[in-house]
Amino acid sequence: MTNPLSEPPAPPARPAGGSLDKLREHIGAAARDERAAALDVWLRELFPSHLPGVSLLAVGGLGRRDCAPYSDLDLVLLHNGTAGIDRIASALWYPIWDARLGLDHSVRTLPEALSVAHDDVKVALGLLDARHVAGDASLSAEMIAASGDQWRRTAVRLMPQLKEITQSRWASHGELAFLLEGDLKEASGGLRDVTLLRGVGRAGIADTMRPAVRAAALRLLDTRDALHLAVGRRVDRLVAQERSTVADLLEIEDPDTLLRRVSGDARTVAHAVDDAWRAIDRLRSGRRRGTTPIAPARRPVARDVVEQDGELVLARTAIGPLPDPSLSLRVAAAAATVQLPIARATSEWLASFCPPLPNPWPASARAALVSLLGAGPGLLPAWEACDRYGLIDAWLPEWARMRSLPQHHPVHRFTLDRHLVQAAYEATKYAREVDRPDLLLIGAFLHDVGKGLPGDHSLVGAPIAADIAARIGLPPADVATVEKMVRLHLLLPDVATRRDLDDPLTISAVAEAVGDPATLDLLHALSRADSHATGPAAWSDWKGRLMAELVRRVHTALDTGALPEPPEPDPELLTGDLPVVHLEGDEVSVAAADRRGLLAGVAACLAMHRLDVVAANTSTVDGRAIVSCYTQPRYGTPYDPVALAADLRRVASGDVSVTQRVRARAMSARGGTAEPRVVWQRAVATGAVVLELRAADSPGLLYRVTSALDEAGAEIRAARISTLGGDVVDAFYLVGAWDEAAERDRVQRAVLAAV
Repeated sequence: MTNPLSEPPAPPARPAGGSLDKLREHIGAAARDERAAALDVWLRELFPSHLPGVSLLAVGGLGRRDCAPYSDLDLVLLHNGTAGIDRIASALWYPIWDARLGLDHSVRTLPEALSVAHDDVKVALGLLDARHVAGDASLSAEMIAASGDQWRRTAVRLMPQLKEITQSRWASHGELAFLLEGDLKEASGGLRDVTLLRGVGRAGIADTMRPAVRAAALRLLDTRDALHLAVGRRVDRLVAQERSTVADLLEIEDPDTLLRRVSGDARTVAHAVDDAWRAIDRLRSGRRRGTTPIAPARRPVARDVVEQDGELVLARTAIGPLPDPSLSLRVAAAAATVQLPIARATSEWLASFCPPLPNPWPASARAALVSLLGAGPGLLPAWEACDRYGLIDAWLPEWARMRSLPQHHPVHRFTLDRHLVQAAYEATKYAREVDRPDLLLIGAFLHDVGKGLPGDHSLVGAPIAADIAARIGLPPADVATVEKMVRLHLLLPDVATRRDLDDPLTISAVAEAVGDPATLDLLHALSRADSHATGPAAWSDWKGRLMAELVRRVHTALDTGALPEPPEPDPELLTGDLPVVHLEGDEVSVAAADRRGLLAGVAACLAMHRLDVVAANTSTVDGRAIVSCYTQPRYGTPYDPVALAADLRRVASGDVSVTQRVRARAMSARGGTAEPRVVWQRAVATGAVVLELRAADSPGLLYRVTSALDEAGAEIRAARISTLGGDVVDAFYLVGAWDEAAERDRVQRAVLAAV
């Protein structure tokens, strides 16, 4: 259906590019109100005149008059059974689509709209924002009044549906307060939750829109405005590359300060949502009990802590002129253990009247901290609730520096504070594998306390962790263990993924650094907990197997003093007719006549089949070159063994067609933002030196580097390929002493040129 207007009016112009000062004019409540007013005028011009019984209502951001620069339009065409309503709708919708504006629309009668809202909580919440734009004002007013009245009558019944939808959204988008690239709208603590709070308040269930929540919501809206302007389109995820521009538009000193402000605002909104759910649960529980007043039951759950009406409160005997300094920690531990919230009044009382902990802490406080850290799923909400009321700062003054601190490496998904708590949570999975689970939990919680300070965070953080461990009352021997855990928490993953585990020097160096089997087990558990807390990109099954094998060999060295012997190659690789190709799971082995470039050719072939090499070993036996690679699919899809074996045989026979294809692809894929770097590691390998390459990852990188090393005359004994996000740290074992600086410089230049 075409628009009956011969020349539809032009829509309001989107903000055009320009100076920061010019773009800033489109940020803020006044700018959002101006956008809404301009859209209202345009929509009224589109709306056919003289149509009784038909009206146009705005919902969503336009209904609230807080639409962002590139927001979609949410519109409801309301009618009372008017004939030809489809034609009228088309006359409205088509010009909006022609203007390339996003549109979410519906056409309903008043009874239809109320019927849908009666059972669909999302529709019911949307209608609470309805605002008359054009047409029959009396019909719009009737709709707005009726939907608000119906919401007040049905809201309590719809709350379970709302909670289910909200929790599903949170599971998909995470918590905005702790994410480094969170969704300002959909994540927990985001703008969608502000709409939820507004709905709960309109139902009269709780006072949800307090001044702090309103201020946080306005700042989040400003941030979304700036994000739209920075990107030039509708986008709600604040990704790292846009933070600097968004901070400039908001006149915030730097991207980290912006992220911390977003985190604080998201926390404010999330806390208000928690309070709203509690109010809803209390109301529903009271209705289930009936109208007869019943005194809430009190159930003891721990010393000085009782459950009352689904929340934890203090026992009457705990409230006195001289409260126990460990009381707040014991309440937090109880809340995490039984997975119940601490009552708001109790949290406020603890923040105001619980005395500071002595130095060192009493045993009861130390035991409560360990119980809190080891509580599993209850740890995260209990910790956040205590942080909300300032209890964490009272326990650990260092926490203020770490709160909401961004971690800039792309493998990290959480801010530093959440990462530390998450690491303690992940460590509970390995508590039964170590002799001292209490030290594992404390070490996991403190392992990154040096981040944000100048220098290597492991070395900087070790004395800080030792000071905290001594303050909480650990004996000197345990303090030393915690200090060592923090100082060495990257040792196992770094060695496992970057060093040759068949080299005796690798095993003896780790054994000497660790010192004893108990510490080795603690570091192994901590490394796994840290990786899982970091994010999916920091962990793989292959990394887990490498670490387990390293730990097994170091255990043997610590227990017996025996160091590993290099494994014998498969007999067929030594005696079979050349070329020999073996494919067993993630291991690919090739035997061919000895020649330079075989490793590069195998790497090229694997790259063509979308296999990433994570480790490679080479050897020469009686004129045979043997290359063994451990691989993982780049995109998770298993390789075709028949096609891969055929290509590997061609490469082993000297066919250069595969390497030519990879060379062309690799040349076009070069790039990276940071300059590549080469680091030489001497005296860490038997009969070899290690050339460590740190660079941006790209297709064919291993092929290019191994080709460059071959052409430079370097013999590669082994390679370890470690990828973290978009970066690689590749270690190449080059046979020989490489004492001459000029020779090392020559090879280094060749490698950097290849990258």
